[in-house]
Amino acid sequence: MSPQHSNRTALIEGALECLADGPAANVTARDIADRSHANLASIGYHFGSKDGLLAEAMVEGFRRWLAEVAIALADLPVNDASARLGRAIEVVSTSAERHAGLARTFLAALANAPHDDRVRVPLAESYRESRSAVAGLIGLGNDQAGEDAAGLLIAVFDGLLIQSLLDPSRGLAAARLAAAQVRLAEI
Repeated sequence: MSPQHSNRTALIEGALECLADGPAANVTARDIADRSHANLASIGYHFGSKDGLLAEAMVEGFRRWLAEVAIALADLPVNDASARLGRAIEVVSTSAERHAGLARTFLAALANAPHDDRVRVPLAESYRESRSAVAGLIGLGNDQAGEDAAGLLIAVFDGLLIQSLLDPSRGLAAARLAAAQVRLAEI
């Protein structure tokens, strides 16, 4: 592993730690450099800016969250999409509080993304990657319809995540989401 890659990885880890502690708006480049034991200038070298680093860290954070879901689905039959979706909802709802810093960063990044390619590009790539991964995890198929169905699930997840940040009473409670899913199936 080259020193640059190791330094880059350390910065992402440091940023994730900082985001877990508080809102992205309060995280400084110096905080991240201190937490990662990296040179402050290396943020610009590797990511272009603190916002670019936070975008990359956020993408990595969402990959890890998705990996948690994958582990929880490992014992379910691949062809039982309903059971897999139900378990995924449970995992996401029970882990949402632990990932609150990541969610707050995501909300802030969405506002910056249209104006900053260092934020927009990693987020867009993350969505492309996530659609395929979610389609595979849930068992929706590896065709365009499966990826589009995964896109709808991700949009629902993102919307509920944003709503729960703005009003915690609108959280991602698994029982409520399961009841909502049943109601939607009735139409």
